[in-house]
Amino acid sequence: QVQLTESGGGSVQAGGSLRLSCAASGRGASINDAMGWFRQAPGKEREFVAGVNWSGASRYYAASVRGRFIISRDNAKKTVDLQMNSLKPEDTAVYYCAVDRRFLREITKPIDPEYWGPGTLVTVSS
Repeated sequence: QVQLTESGGGSVQAGGSLRLSCAASGRGASINDAMGWFRQAPGKEREFVAGVNWSGASRYYAASVRGRFIISRDNAKKTVDLQMNSLKPEDTAVYYCAVDRRFLREITKPIDPEYWGPGTLVTVSS
């Protein structure tokens, strides 16, 4: 089993920045897992935001956030972060940390999660 705990959500004005963090714990948590972030806006389906492979060297972003968001991981701490810059009102959503148990050398498409965090709310006002 893998438990994921997110932190860092909150409210910010358009153009501002927020940093989300997610810590993985439990006997099943492995540094070989791919990790990532998804989000779900009110009335919409959950969508992929960003993913990172086991080493942190390969990253993949949704087109809507590419150039504004940066995903990173710290395997010593078993954490994955999402630095969100130039935030827009359309970034408002509940953000979910996720773990894909596959060992991926490269991330070239959205990850396929097996575990999810409970979510953290990000609100961007205009």
